[in-house]
Amino acid sequence: MWSAVQRFSTQGIQFVTTIIMARMLTPSDYGVVGMLDIFIAILSVFVDSGFINALTRKQDRTHTDICTVFFFNIGISLIAYCILFLIAPLVASFYSIPELCIILRLLGLIIIIDSFAAVQMTLMIINLNFKIQTKISIISLIISGAIGIILAYNNYTYWALVIQSLLYGIISTSLYWYYSTWRPSLIFSKQSFKEMFSFGSKILVTSLINTTYGNLYSLVIGKVFSANILGNYSRANAYANFPSSNLTSILQRVTYPVLCKLQDDKTLLSDAYRKLIRTSAFIIFPLMTGLSALSNPFIIIILGVKWSLCAVMLQIICFALMWYPIHALNLNLLLVKGRSDLLLRTEIIKKIIGIIVLCISVPLGIIALCYSGILTSIICLIINTYYTGKLINVGFNRQMLDISLTFIISISMWGLILFVNSFIDNILLQMIVGIIVGSSFYLIVSYLFNKKELINVLSLIRK
Repeated sequence: MWSAVQRFSTQGIQFVTTIIMARMLTPSDYGVVGMLDIFIAILSVFVDSGFINALTRKQDRTHTDICTVFFFNIGISLIAYCILFLIAPLVASFYSIPELCIILRLLGLIIIIDSFAAVQMTLMIINLNFKIQTKISIISLIISGAIGIILAYNNYTYWALVIQSLLYGIISTSLYWYYSTWRPSLIFSKQSFKEMFSFGSKILVTSLINTTYGNLYSLVIGKVFSANILGNYSRANAYANFPSSNLTSILQRVTYPVLCKLQDDKTLLSDAYRKLIRTSAFIIFPLMTGLSALSNPFIIIILGVKWSLCAVMLQIICFALMWYPIHALNLNLLLVKGRSDLLLRTEIIKKIIGIIVLCISVPLGIIALCYSGILTSIICLIINTYYTGKLINVGFNRQMLDISLTFIISISMWGLILFVNSFIDNILLQMIVGIIVGSSFYLIVSYLFNKKELINVLSLIRK
């Protein structure tokens, strides 16, 4: 519950902050900062280096283990920042925007700042202490968001986004140290490092592949198209990620340490996993298809007509990201079973396929690029479920069968909303009617044909 409160409250604050700032800024402002996402994201992976996952999974972790991870994270973050500092001029030259050099060097400081709080945050997750994390996130977002809005109002353009990000990192790291009872000792164990490296190194490579590929679209769009189109794409992707990634994050943070305790009981693990898949789909599918159907009134109402291209992209991207929780849970299972080698193998295969699809779709335009995401998502889903079937006998066919009814009801709801709204001209009325008609249809049909999952989710909410 606290994990859910943290995720949705923080995302809610970010959502409101973004709406206010996006009305004062332009798609190009977001595009300029978005061009640097891939570089910050890749180097941020080194702060984790897979050791955070290894530390979480290790049941007999000691103070020495924790200190080893803490100092390694800080050391690797300093190296990562030095690399970023040196390549900043090359990045600015690549995009032909000189200002990107200083922007990248400032944003890169977030890597070092975050490394000081990574272990404290991990220990709170291990102990399921999400209440304190919720408090830290909310305080950090409110302060940094308020300052970002003030800067945007005073025409600081993309600098408002840069300063907001830096402030959030500084405030949250300070609060993690304030609330955490753990303090590091000057200890670094080679034995502890080697033990966690065997597991964490594969996670590192996997995360690097995932992060690079996940930000590859932004890199290509920023270079091939323009900052304006990238700004529209980044907002569409962010809004599509809002329900999808939030639900996934909540489930992963809570279920990963719990499922790790069931890793040796194949039957219990299989049952728990299938229930997670069904519950995730029952919640996320209608949210994503509903957002897709209402993308145009949604974007026009909250951001304005200047973001109309964002609405078109959002309608398409929702169908690619609706499968994200299923992807994540399948990959999570490999970590639970300690098969980081299989995780790495699947990621390499998927990214090769994804890059091929990306190269084919780029010459066809930005809309074709968005559609290619759906195709890639489906192909990756087939690959992800292969090893799940091998490990716990819950493969692609069984998973699709488990969620098929939910998928059919969600798609039917999507079509109904579009049909009803085709008779309505007023944007605000489209939004209101669409929500009422869509949610009513989904709940009624689920009660009639998918009652078991409806009762299960309602029971979960009550508890």
